[in-house]
Amino acid sequence: MPSLTQKMKNTGARLRAVAVPAAAVCLAVALTGCGRADITAPSSARAHPATTSTAQAARFGSVDCREVKCIALTFDAGPSENSARLLDILKEKQVPATFFLLGKRHIEKYPELVRRMADEGHEVASHTWDHKILTRIEPDEIREELQRPNDEIERLTGRRPTLMRPPQGRTNDTVHEISRELGLAEVLWTVTAKDYTTTDSALIRKRVLAQADRDGIILLHDIYDGTVPAVPGIIDALKERGFVFVTVPQLLAPGTAEPGKVYR
Repeated sequence: MPSLTQKMKNTGARLRAVAVPAAAVCLAVALTGCGRADITAPSSARAHPATTSTAQAARFGSVDCREVKCIALTFDAGPSENSARLLDILKEKQVPATFFLLGKRHIEKYPELVRRMADEGHEVASHTWDHKILTRIEPDEIREELQRPNDEIERLTGRRPTLMRPPQGRTNDTVHEISRELGLAEVLWTVTAKDYTTTDSALIRKRVLAQADRDGIILLHDIYDGTVPAVPGIIDALKERGFVFVTVPQLLAPGTAEPGKVYR
């Protein structure tokens, strides 16, 4: 019977097989916008805040990204066997993150880590159930890919996700409409380390630091061996540059992510 480590390596290899051939496409999509939807920058969301309840406002904490230089650290495709160590690092560094989780073989395998993420103040969001490319499947399949992880996350944490990240950043009008129906906003990224292509933690750190800017959204994957060891250096270096780490909802506050819209 394969070991847990080997199973996770197999999962990583499966995602890498999808991600590596599409790396250029993925980046191009993220930079040019997906489908025909307008992409909203965090500064624009903050400039046009919707009515926010007291309960929602409390989640944003004391950080005001209109006044300070904010950046959001996000992790896709977990939880994994590396997530506990990552959570230890984030707790030690007092840094919140946003986790876009997979359902099959991840949420269902590590429910205690999903609870821990929520309990320690991180934003828990969806990366679909089985990493299917949403623009290649039928509407009913899209709905299932998005609804199943929502149901599981809500069962485990008591809070239903309001954010999702489409695999490879690929989305279109149908995805926007179903996301709106399910109460989900789509979140892309501005910084990618392409950590699915390397186990070199120093290189991952270098790539992130070269692209980091105010209101940035950093994309990493804690399922890959080189990523979690790179995180302390990324955090320390960006703090030295005056960045404040926030979750994606904090980055948008006092605005809120609107279902069916795309943010980057």
